Amino acid sequence: MEKNSINSSDIIVGLDIGTTKVSIIIGRKNQYDKIEILATGKAVSSGVSRGIVSNIDKTVSSIKLALEEAEKKINIKIKDVFVGIAGQHIKSLQHRGEIVRDNVNIEIAQGDIDKLKENMFKLITIPGEEVIHVIPQEYTVDGEDGIQDPKGMAGVKLEANFHVITAQVGAVRNIMRCVEKAGLNPKELILEPFASAVATLDEDELREGVALVDIGGGTTDVAIFLDKIIRHTAVIPFGGNIVTKDIKTGLAILDKQAELLKIKFGAAMYTDDQDNVMVSIPGLRGREPKEIAVKNLSEIIGARMKEIIDLVYHEIKVSGYENKLMTGIVLTGGGSQIKNLQQLVSFITAKETRIGYPNEHLASESKDLVTSPMFSTGVGLVLKGFEKSIKKSTNKNEKTSVDETPKEKTSNSLIAKFTSFFEDDID
Repeated sequence: MEKNSINSSDIIVGLDIGTTKVSIIIGRKNQYDKIEILATGKAVSSGVSRGIVSNIDKTVSSIKLALEEAEKKINIKIKDVFVGIAGQHIKSLQHRGEIVRDNVNIEIAQGDIDKLKENMFKLITIPGEEVIHVIPQEYTVDGEDGIQDPKGMAGVKLEANFHVITAQVGAVRNIMRCVEKAGLNPKELILEPFASAVATLDEDELREGVALVDIGGGTTDVAIFLDKIIRHTAVIPFGGNIVTKDIKTGLAILDKQAELLKIKFGAAMYTDDQDNVMVSIPGLRGREPKEIAVKNLSEIIGARMKEIIDLVYHEIKVSGYENKLMTGIVLTGGGSQIKNLQQLVSFITAKETRIGYPNEHLASESKDLVTSPMFSTGVGLVLKGFEKSIKKSTNKNEKTSVDETPKEKTSNSLIAKFTSFFEDDID
């Protein structure tokens, strides 16, 4: 298919609004069911801090710039987008719920499961926060635990462990407002750690146990998977930006110089080949150039990255799944590109570690466009968009999907814009 024959109904658009960048990725499926990336657009994000919109106008402007760049490449007007959402306002907790059924002779039905899940949406939360997702982990029927699907079973007492996700209502509405002001329709909101997981993890990792660590500009997202179920999520309020600030302060240089040093010469671990290596930074307004020792740069980066990794490892420990991560840790996001970071994570956690690239589901000609881990979330948003579109078309003439709880169907809040992707099969 030629690009000039593109039909807007065939494409899915992912919008990733991050702390350092706003990116748009446009994709469609080819004849081999692989994702073909048609265009990308990127702009500096200046109105977002740690995943939360701090300036509406600046964020809208960044979205428009990324949108214009992408639209020029394929000559199509974009309207519907799948929007990624993250940030330190996203929280999670574990909760156990139960219901007692009236008649043991009637088998457990989907209505019983929905009722149990609906009760989780009534949890008392901090003012301004709202439960947006309830993810069943496993069920217990009359004391018999470890049940994945209790439908059709006989029993009086139905219990379940739930992974509950909450969000700050104002923060989510601000994201939606920015997207709408940019002239776009936020078709669905998708939590970014899950989008990144879809793009970078394979079935074996999801089944056997893996910790996905997405290092962004403002935050680091941690998501733990086992048996294809998300078991634990956490947001650490540090990312690549804090490393840049450390370099700026420690070496007394400009912010843009610190960022360039980090990208070109930065490393998370000091190595012998850095001995006596110096980098010259031009002086401003006639000042003398500044000589920077690469060894000093690595020590500054390593100290902060060690702190972030220690916090990640703490989350892995408190999750209770530390010894169940058979496939170890996968690093992704723009911050994962720092040299030797993979080795530092392996050293601190004693777990096998790899860098996650969003290439597995892409057509071969598209891989060059999004080779960097910084595009994992964007590619994941496109993948989830296709999954959702296929599911909706399949169920178009059927009743509402059973994975929607009554709360999600009736709420006039932001929940209506959230997907139920946590309850879908990841593959």
